[in-house]
Amino acid sequence: MSDSDRATLALENGWTLTGRSVGAEGESGGDLVFHTGMSGYHEILTDPSYSGQAVIMTYPLIGNYGVAAEDAESDGAWPEAFIVREMASRHSNHRATSSLPEWLRENGIVAIEGVDTRRLTRLVRTAGSLRCIVSTVDHDADSLVDKARRAASTDGRDLASTVSCRAPYTFEEGYQDSYPAHTRASSAEKKRLVVFDLGVKRNILRSLVHVGFDVTVVPSSTSAEDALAHDPDAVFFSNGPGDPAAVTATIDAASDLVGKRPIFGICLGHQILSIVLGAKTAKMPFGHHGANHPVRDLLTGRVEITSQNHSFAVVSESLPDSLELTHINLNDGTVEGMRHRTEAIQTVQYHPEAAPGPLDSNHLFERFRSSLD
Repeated sequence: MSDSDRATLALENGWTLTGRSVGAEGESGGDLVFHTGMSGYHEILTDPSYSGQAVIMTYPLIGNYGVAAEDAESDGAWPEAFIVREMASRHSNHRATSSLPEWLRENGIVAIEGVDTRRLTRLVRTAGSLRCIVSTVDHDADSLVDKARRAASTDGRDLASTVSCRAPYTFEEGYQDSYPAHTRASSAEKKRLVVFDLGVKRNILRSLVHVGFDVTVVPSSTSAEDALAHDPDAVFFSNGPGDPAAVTATIDAASDLVGKRPIFGICLGHQILSIVLGAKTAKMPFGHHGANHPVRDLLTGRVEITSQNHSFAVVSESLPDSLELTHINLNDGTVEGMRHRTEAIQTVQYHPEAAPGPLDSNHLFERFRSSLD
């Protein structure tokens, strides 16, 4: 391997691994996390929730269907680095607009292939969250380990404000006509919805439009007063990256909105609302990042196969009496959803807009919309 093809991964525990560069030149790092999905790498790379994190793909072959521009969850590329066992040498998909390595280079994502991703995943499972650096320009082990130890973790960081939109905008795109009609809300009346963009995915916005909302997206720093100036029928707090306790502007806005409008929160929005309502959040040992997490809906008894991406979680023992636990993770018992006993507030930790089930959790958007009738 020539030096121009070389990439090196270093961890804060002293490990270094050498592989081949399959992305942009340079170096970048953050919290090391693993994703258990067999596909969906483009959606992962364009999900703002991955800001501040270097992503290991546990499936051994990545990139074999290329990149289709219309599948992007945002206009950006967010992970700090991308780590795979093997990058497909050819891609085959009539919808593809580029190969994955081309896309990674164009979007400035440092990426490495040829490392033992199973070994890395097992390390994260046992040691917990680790910081790392991936570099194509520095291959000195001591230097890189030192950089990994100085890399910024997601603890205490308001990353939502760095990925949020800068000005309000409307979103009108729903799903194609081929999307199952039964997933629409029963009422044809449109309701006005303000969405706090903490790193929102397009598929969440499509889902909200699909069930009957007129959607206005606002920055994470928006005050409750400015949100209410849009005269919404309800308010939504989106997914996003980083430590929920650090997103103080959104916490303040959410606090002021309680009792004034019905509220729904997903992922980071769920965590922020839990803080507002008296619960606590904490960083998980290695988080939930994948498309195969079983969750029980305690309101219906159903088990849903869910897509998840979060490194922080609500501490179940901290839930006040005013909050009812509505969903639990069947792998580790963590909090996956809750609702307020007297206020019109509901939340889930996972991503109902994703489709691993494939439509197991879509009813949550319908439930929210129907609650306004």
